[in-house]
Amino acid sequence: MAYNSTNNYLKLLDELVDIYNLPDRFTTILSGYVKFIYRSDLEDGYSTPMLWVGMYIALASVVCIIAMVADLLQGLRTRKLWFPCKYFRVNAAFLSVISVAMKLPMDLSGSMLGVVDQAAKLGSMAFMCTMMANLLPCLATMDNIELLSNITALCVLVITLAVNVCIQIHTVVVSYENDRVLLTFSHRYDVKSLVIGKHHLNIMLATIYVALLLVLLILHLSSSLAILKSKGIIEKKYQQGQERASKDIQHSKATTFEQLKNHVSNHWIMAGSGSPQFITACYQTTSASGVICVLIAILHAFTMWRTTNAMLDDKDYDSDYRSSTLVILIVQFFGVVIGTIAPLSRCFATLSFNVMSFKIISNHFKVFEVQSYWTRKLHDWKLATIRLPFRSHKLKVDVVRLSFRSHKLKVVTGTLKKLILIFCIEFQEGVVIVCNIIALIPFMFMICALYCYHFFKWLFKALFSSSSSNENLDHNKDLRAYVLQLEDEMELAERTLEDLSKSVNKLIQKGLKSQPENLMKLIEEKSTIGGDGFHGVVKFDNIDHNCVPCLLAKVHEYQDSRSWSLPVVTLTTIAVSLPKIEKNEVESLVKSVREGLVYVTLVEESLNVTDENLTVQKAAESLWQEVDVYHKWLGNKPLLEDPSSLVNSPTSDQVNTPSFEVKTAKQVVEWFKEKAKRVFSTRGQNDDLMNESICAISMYRITKTILLTHHANSEDRVSQTELFNSLSSMIADIIAACLTNLPQVITMKCHTSVIEKREESVRDAALLLGETKKIIETLQARGIPGMDPSDLPFIDKWRAYLRNP
Repeated sequence: MAYNSTNNYLKLLDELVDIYNLPDRFTTILSGYVKFIYRSDLEDGYSTPMLWVGMYIALASVVCIIAMVADLLQGLRTRKLWFPCKYFRVNAAFLSVISVAMKLPMDLSGSMLGVVDQAAKLGSMAFMCTMMANLLPCLATMDNIELLSNITALCVLVITLAVNVCIQIHTVVVSYENDRVLLTFSHRYDVKSLVIGKHHLNIMLATIYVALLLVLLILHLSSSLAILKSKGIIEKKYQQGQERASKDIQHSKATTFEQLKNHVSNHWIMAGSGSPQFITACYQTTSASGVICVLIAILHAFTMWRTTNAMLDDKDYDSDYRSSTLVILIVQFFGVVIGTIAPLSRCFATLSFNVMSFKIISNHFKVFEVQSYWTRKLHDWKLATIRLPFRSHKLKVDVVRLSFRSHKLKVVTGTLKKLILIFCIEFQEGVVIVCNIIALIPFMFMICALYCYHFFKWLFKALFSSSSSNENLDHNKDLRAYVLQLEDEMELAERTLEDLSKSVNKLIQKGLKSQPENLMKLIEEKSTIGGDGFHGVVKFDNIDHNCVPCLLAKVHEYQDSRSWSLPVVTLTTIAVSLPKIEKNEVESLVKSVREGLVYVTLVEESLNVTDENLTVQKAAESLWQEVDVYHKWLGNKPLLEDPSSLVNSPTSDQVNTPSFEVKTAKQVVEWFKEKAKRVFSTRGQNDDLMNESICAISMYRITKTILLTHHANSEDRVSQTELFNSLSSMIADIIAACLTNLPQVITMKCHTSVIEKREESVRDAALLLGETKKIIETLQARGIPGMDPSDLPFIDKWRAYLRNP
C-alpha cells in the first residue's frame, strides 16, 4: 500500500528543518500532523475497492428488477393483471439480495458530498418502498410458520434501514454539510437553492421516505393478520364447493373426458377465485400500497429531474463509491419506474375483477366499515390463555407459595396482554379505515371507467348481438356456484369469471398440443387391451415366486407385482438389446417407453405410495436413467454394440440360417439371466446396493419366464423379431393397464389440501387432461376389465383378476 501524502509531508518537513533550521517546538507541532495524514492515506487505501462494492449494489438491484419484470411478464401472459408474485418473493434469498441493494442508505459513516451521491441514497430508499409494495401479495403464499419468520425478517430489515437513515439525518450524512464548508470546497452549484426554509430538501425527502417505509411495513403486518383468518374462511367455502363438485363425478372406469373437463373447470374456478394472492390483492391495504407507490415514483422522478445537471454535466459524485453511484442511481430509478406498474395495476384491476354493478361497488366501499377477518386473529389471541414457561417440582410448601405467585403473575400478564391486544385491535381497525379512504382515490377513477365500460358494452350489444352470449351466460351461471369470495356481499365480475373459464380451456388446449404420439402408437398397434385383454400384464412373469434363488429375504420381498415401472424398464432393456432389430423400431420403442414412464411414474406417486413401493420406484427410475442415457444395465454394457459376441466365431452360413437368429435371441435372454443371478447373489446382502438387487431379481424372473415360455423345448423357438414384438406387446399392455388410473389421478390433482399450492396443482391437472385425452378415450372405447375401481392402481390385483376373472 502506498502512502504518498505521508511520504511527501515527511520529505517537506525534513527540508524545512534542514534549510530553515526550525525550532524544535515548531518541528514537534508539525510532526503531530503526520498521524492524521497517515490515517487519511489509510482511508484512501481502504476505499479503493468501494467502486466494485457499488457495482455489486447495482447488480443486486438488477436481480430484484429482473424478478419484478418476470412477474409482470407472467401476469400479462396469463392475463392476471393483478400480477401475482411468482418470482419476486419475501424469502431468505431475496431478503439477502435486498439488503445488499440497500447498502447506500445503510451506510452510516460514508461521506456522500456529491449531488449524485445524495440522489443515489434517496433513490435507494424509494426503490425499497417500491419493492415492498410489490412484495405484499406474496405474503399469502406462505404457511403460518413461514409467514411469521419472513415477516419478522422483513421487519428487522426495514426498521434497521429506517433507524440508520434517521441517524444519518441527525448527523447530516444524508444531506450536504453546512453551507460554509460546501462553499469552501465547490462553487459548482448554489447551496441556497437547495434549501427550503430551515429544512434541507434532501432531509425532507429522506424523512418522507422513512415515514412511507414504516407505513408500508404496517400495511404488511395488517395484511398478514388478515391473511391468517382469510385462508380459514376460504378453506371452509372450498370444502363446500369440493363436496358439490365431487357429486358430479364418480371415481370409476366410466369417467369420460367431458366429465373430467367439467371437474377440472370447477376446481379451477375455486382455485382461481380463492387464490390467496388474489384475495390479498383485493385488500384495501394493497390499494393503499399502490397509491403510496405512485407517490414515491413522483417524488423520485422529481429528485432525478433536480439532479440531471449534476449527472450529465458536472458528474458530481465525490463519495468513495465514485462513478458507481451514478450506475446505482440509474438502475434503481428504472427499478422504481418498473416496480410501480404492478401496484398501480392492482389498484384498478382488483376493483374491476370484484365488482359487477354500481350497487355492489357502493356496498363494498363503506369507508368506516371493518370486516371481521381483519381483527379476528387478534380477538382469538386476546381470548387465548397464557401458559407460563416454568413449573415447580420442590416441596409442597414451596409449591403452594409459588402457585400463589404464579397466579398473581398470570393475572398481571393476562391483563397486560389484553390491554396490548385491545390497542392492536383498535390500531388495526384504524389502519383499515385509513386504507379505505386512500383506496377511494383509484375508486373514483374506476367509477368513470365503469360508466364508460357499461356504455360501450351496451352499444356493442345493440349493434352486434351474438347468439352465443346466452350459452356463455348459462355456462358462467353453472360455474358461478364454485366462485369463492371472502365477503358474501361481493360478487365476481362476469368478465373475470369468463377469463377464468377461458384460461382453463387454454391450459387443456396447450396439453392437447403435447399429446404422447409415440406412446399412443405403441398402445394402438401392440397392446391387447379391451375387455378381458391386457394379457401382457400376466405374461411378463409367470414363474413361481418360490423358485427365485434369493439369498436375502428382505430383497425377496420386492416383487414386480408391486411396481408398474420396473417391469416396463426391464422388458424394454431386453427388447432394445436384440441385435437384429431395425434401429428405427428400437428408437420408436424407446421413445414410447420414455413418454409412457412419465405417466406411469405419476400414477405410482399419486396412488401407490408406500415405503416398499417408493423403494422399487426409485430403483426403476435409476435403472431407466442408466438404460436410456448410458445404454447400460447395472453397469454392464448390453449386447447392442457387438452382436457377434453372442456366438463363438459364427460362419457366414450360420449367420444366414434361422437357427443363428434363434440362438442369438435365446442367448440375449440367457446373458441377462446369468448377469442378474450374479448381481443379486453377490450384492443382495448389502443394503447400500438394494436398488441393484431389486433390478436384478426383476430381470431374473422375467428372463426365466421368457425362456420357459418361448424355449420350452428345442423345437419351440422364436426369432428376434417375434420376441421383440412379444416384449413390445407386454410393455404396451402394462403401460395401458396402469394408465386406466389417469382419471383418478386427475381428480386427485384437482383437490389439494394445501391452499397455497392449490392453483398450481389444478393447473397441472388441466395440462395432464389435455395431454392424455386420446389415451383416456382409447382405453374407455376398447373397454376396461370389470374390476373394483379401488383395485385399478395395483398391478398385483390386476394379475389376480386376469388369471381368475
